[in-house]
Amino acid sequence: MAECHERLEHSFERWLPPATTHPATLHEAMRYTVMDNGKRIRPTLVYAGGKAAGALPQTLDRPACAVELIHAYSLIHDDLPAMDDDDLRRGKPSCHRAFGEATAILAGDALQSLAFQVLASDTDNTASEATRLRMMKTLALAAGSRGMAGGQAIDLAATGQQLNIAELEDMHIHKTGALIRASVVLGALCGSGPVEVDIEKLDHYAKCIGLAFQIRDDILDVEGETATLGKNTGVDQRLDKPTYPSLIGLQAARQRAAELHTEAMESLSGFDASADPLRWISSYIIERER
Repeated sequence: MAECHERLEHSFERWLPPATTHPATLHEAMRYTVMDNGKRIRPTLVYAGGKAAGALPQTLDRPACAVELIHAYSLIHDDLPAMDDDDLRRGKPSCHRAFGEATAILAGDALQSLAFQVLASDTDNTASEATRLRMMKTLALAAGSRGMAGGQAIDLAATGQQLNIAELEDMHIHKTGALIRASVVLGALCGSGPVEVDIEKLDHYAKCIGLAFQIRDDILDVEGETATLGKNTGVDQRLDKPTYPSLIGLQAARQRAAELHTEAMESLSGFDASADPLRWISSYIIERER
C-alpha cells in the first residue's frame, strides 16, 4: 500500500496544476482535496488488479490517478449543503467550508475532467488506443448516471424512506460499488493480454468488496469515533438515511460483510499469489477502523 501511495503522489504532482497557477484559488482547492490523508483504496485496487493480471506498475499510474481524481470530485460534491451538508472530511474542513460553495463545485468539476485528460494522455506509450478508449468508457460508466452519480440520486430520493435490503444493496452497488469495480477492471485492462473470463472474475470480486466497503462504512458511522474516521459520525441517522445497521442491525451487518469477503475470496480461487494484494484488501475493508 505504501508503494502504491508513493507512486500515486508522484502522479498527482505530475498532473495537478500548481496552487500558484492561474486561477490560483481553484487549483488550490483541487490540491486541498486530493493531496491529503485519504485511504487511497480505489487506486490501490487499480495497482492490485493490475498485478493480478500481470501488468507492470508504471502502466497503472495513470488509471490509478484518474480513479482517485474521480473519487475526490465525488467527495467534494457529496459534502455540499445540497447533498450531505458535511463540514468535515479526512480530518479537516470540507472543501466548500474552506473555499466556499462555488469554488468547491468548480473544483469537483475540474477534477472530473482532469481524470479523463489523464486517461486520454499517453505520454509514456503504455497502452494501445483501443485499451485507452475502453478504460475511458469503463470509468465514464462508473462515474455517471448508471454508476456513482445515479447511486447518489437514489440515495437522495431514499432519505426518510423505508427501503428493503435488495433496494439498499442496489443503491450502494451504484453509489460506492461502481467506482470500486471500475478500479479493479482498469488495472486488469493494463495486463499483458487480459483474458475476459479473468476480468469477469475480478469484476465479481470487486462487486463483493464494494458492498462490504459500504457495510463497514455504515457500521463505522454508528460506532466509530470522529477523531479516528476524520469525518463526523452519526450523519446517516441525522439525515434519516437507510443503512445496513438500521435495516438489519449491527450484528447482521457484520455477518453480511463477512459473507461478502468469503465470496470475494472465492472469486480469486483460480488466481495465484499475484492476487494476494487483492485478498489482503478484502480483509482490510471489513476490518478497518477508518
